Amino acid sequence: MKILIVGAGAIGGYFGGRLLEKGEDVTFLVREKRRQQLKENGLIVESVHGNLHIPEPKTILAGENAEPYDVILVSTKSYHLAGAMEGIRPYVGSETMILPLLNGIAHLDALIEAFGAEKVLGGLCFIETTLDENGRVLQTSPIHDLVFGERNGEKTERILKLQAAFNGTNANFRLSDNIEQEMWHKYLFITSLSGITSLFRSPIGPIREQPQGVETIKSLLQETISIMKSLDAPLDDQVLEATFARMNEIGYSMKSSLQRDMEKSLSTEGDHLFGYLLDKASTSKFPAVTLSAIYANVKIYEKNLG
Repeated sequence: MKILIVGAGAIGGYFGGRLLEKGEDVTFLVREKRRQQLKENGLIVESVHGNLHIPEPKTILAGENAEPYDVILVSTKSYHLAGAMEGIRPYVGSETMILPLLNGIAHLDALIEAFGAEKVLGGLCFIETTLDENGRVLQTSPIHDLVFGERNGEKTERILKLQAAFNGTNANFRLSDNIEQEMWHKYLFITSLSGITSLFRSPIGPIREQPQGVETIKSLLQETISIMKSLDAPLDDQVLEATFARMNEIGYSMKSSLQRDMEKSLSTEGDHLFGYLLDKASTSKFPAVTLSAIYANVKIYEKNLG
């Protein structure tokens, strides 16, 4: 199976590297600077699950000639999605599957509008990883999960072929028969973790130690779940309790990627995560005081970036 991965950064580089390690046919769609870096140093992954070094992995630049791919993994930040869609357009054939790994939900509509509903799978990942200044992928936590599936839950011939290609990889690739629910559940968790840690400028541990911090977490969960239910999101009946429990189980020093982006004075996915929900809440006149404060915090930060 021919696999194209958009970017060779923290997420694409990690999962792409693991697939290459297994022996799959993987190509990275990258910019010129990253191509030169990979040509000179190879793809380097330093991980708690084992290091790997792939000398000169296959790369293409947007616009270069190539046959359509069987599957294209899109793991960009949401604010790079429009550019990524244009970049992959020449490589999408009649049988191509597009597997998005972005946080949130709004990207599904954009991908479906651009390429058609039949081409777009559901997907998500859980992994703590970053790209250092030398282009190395640093993966530091036990969790390295990639979940995928047909959005309607069917076990189609193509999804079983994709599962076969992913099986045996030194990462947890899992086929889901309810991927849309899992995507909404992750959206809830990421919105909660990103919102709380960025609002308080703190890892999750100290926030949990303060009664007001705990109440803020609960308020955010309740607001977000109410908005999602108004959108007919397929949430489990126990999702509030499960997500709150997970917020209490994660490591004391855990930060969200959005918070780390703010600490580095980078752009954020605030509009994709919080703005999308607030826009939906405004049309239903649903009160979202905590979520609004979180979004305002992010927008003020972005304005001050200049």
